[in-house]
Amino acid sequence: MDWVKMVYSIILLVCGILILVAAMSQKGDERRAFIKAKAQSYSFIVVMGMLILEVAQSIYLTYQGNASNGIGISPIMFLTLILIIYLVTLLIYRKKYGD
Repeated sequence: MDWVKMVYSIILLVCGILILVAAMSQKGDERRAFIKAKAQSYSFIVVMGMLILEVAQSIYLTYQGNASNGIGISPIMFLTLILIIYLVTLLIYRKKYGD
């Protein structure tokens, strides 16, 4: 593995852990739990949509005779996208519901 990818993976992992720990460590009222639940559910919907599109693309390419060999979503980019979507939705819902 290239050292740039390794450093990027470590930075991504640390940032993800810090965001999740910061979001989960605060003990608070039901509004905070509601905000986190909404952000998590939106992120989950986006992840499921991306996976469904990836499976549909793979099925389409298989039927067209252009079967891809291991070409798909990069795990690092997928995790980065999930992290960004969760962070943005968390910030939007915090702003919207006043936490």
